[in-house]
Amino acid sequence: MESFKTLTTKEKALSLNLDDKIYGTIAEIGGGQEVADYFFKAGAASGTIAKTMSAYDMTFSDAIYGKSVRYVCEDKLMKMLDREYSLLAQRLTNRAKRSHFFAFANTVETLNFKRTNQGHGWIGLRFQKHPNSDPNDCVIHVILKDNDPLWQQQVLGMVGVNLLHACYNFTEPEEILNSLTDNIHRSRLEIDMFRIEGPDFHHVDNRLMSLKLVKNGLTHAAMFGPKGNVLQPSAALYKKNIFVLRGRFRPVTHVNVDMMITGMRAFRKESDVEIQNITPIVELTLNDLTLEGEVDETDFLDRVDLLCSLGQNVLISNYQEHYKLASYLSQFTRHRKLGIVLGYYNLVRIFDESYYENLNGGILESFSRLFGSNVKLFIYPTYKTNSEQIQTSKTFEPEPHLKNLFNYLLDNDKIQDIDGAKTENLHIISDDVLEMIQRGEVGWEEFVPNKVAEAIKNNHLFSYPYEVPLDNDD
Repeated sequence: MESFKTLTTKEKALSLNLDDKIYGTIAEIGGGQEVADYFFKAGAASGTIAKTMSAYDMTFSDAIYGKSVRYVCEDKLMKMLDREYSLLAQRLTNRAKRSHFFAFANTVETLNFKRTNQGHGWIGLRFQKHPNSDPNDCVIHVILKDNDPLWQQQVLGMVGVNLLHACYNFTEPEEILNSLTDNIHRSRLEIDMFRIEGPDFHHVDNRLMSLKLVKNGLTHAAMFGPKGNVLQPSAALYKKNIFVLRGRFRPVTHVNVDMMITGMRAFRKESDVEIQNITPIVELTLNDLTLEGEVDETDFLDRVDLLCSLGQNVLISNYQEHYKLASYLSQFTRHRKLGIVLGYYNLVRIFDESYYENLNGGILESFSRLFGSNVKLFIYPTYKTNSEQIQTSKTFEPEPHLKNLFNYLLDNDKIQDIDGAKTENLHIISDDVLEMIQRGEVGWEEFVPNKVAEAIKNNHLFSYPYEVPLDNDD
């Protein structure tokens, strides 16, 4: 079987043009008509394209597709797909029995003349895999990283052709996802949202696809909501006060829940935080999802099922260091506040200079990224190892040469202890609870919220229930 990954963008466009079953519309807003251009230049475009258009003016766009809150957004893209696909069904009834219809759309912002904006766009495809069948949708969000608008337009055209070609030639969603960057250097773009759904992809869990975006190096972070709906981070977090709980959540315990509740309570009391404009998220790093060198997808879904059952937004990232996560999230807050809740030992780790040997500016460079954009750390109390002595920022003793730096952060309200924590639960360690579940020990339920215990039992998470092996003598 021929490997489609070896095809150039022009060859992909030509192969689609020569397939007399595939037929549809290409509608593009913002960048130009880069995707359509590839199909026309490849030759035989009349075999594939029923119509191309570019409602470039906002007034024309609104008149054709309806108004949206923002010009470049998912809502606008979906309105474009709805209209263009419905027109195909209405006007091409004579082809319905033999054609696989599609409507391709994008709404994009490329670099402006003064280079003061971030190039990005929404790209979507509504497509049939069989004649007269219900269509599927594949929607992505791309961040364009080239420093020239013409280069960004070139990438946009290539991604569009890749999307069309992949959706018609692959059946596995991960193959579709990975082929989106064919013939494009990964440094030129980022894909931070991917969703595929429809009758031919009913088996796909798009939360898993969010994980694969990060795992396969297509983005640094991906996000989904409590109902498992994938979210595009910059849209979901734009101008929000963000509150983050980082953890492994294997499983979620009373301590995790109390960290979120008490940390959020402290965050809401901040004078510069609008209570009605807070988005809480829990964050899992790729490193914490890696078991024995591999990402265990079943284990990942077990954890996010629990988090979603508690109504949490989930962020997956490859930002192991706190300063990288803070720097990433700060770009969305826009003069709002970012709060991060940490256990005591994470505070110790932040002041460990060995973590910053790869930075030219060492710990000072990391702190400028961590605390530079209205970020505050909320420290949750922790038992001292092998002791019931409670440790907080007040008991923390940094290295002598870092004491003044630590005091500076305290004096400027960048670090604060959390009051009112349920210290009676501090003995709960998630690894110990997991071992109890997997060994079939009784009593683990008392260490986790009722909803979590029910989810573990009902959905057989973390290898529950433990099955006693049969005795060889039986």
